[in-house]
Amino acid sequence: MLDWTSCVAVERISDKLSGVWLFRGTRVPVKTLFENLEDGATVDQFLEWFPGVTREQALAVLEFAEASLATA
Repeated sequence: MLDWTSCVAVERISDKLSGVWLFRGTRVPVKTLFENLEDGATVDQFLEWFPGVTREQALAVLEFAEASLATA
């Protein structure tokens, strides 16, 4: 499991959606991005479906995940 604490695009609030990692300032769980991409969606489609998430946030999450794989 990734330690998202150093990714500035996300936040975890214990009383918001059971404390899952969310895109900062939204109620959209980070895992939603990955689930949609796994199902064949593009980043542009994800951003259209979840307008509260910015392109910068989505890319920061993807880059963070990629960087964590490089150091694993």
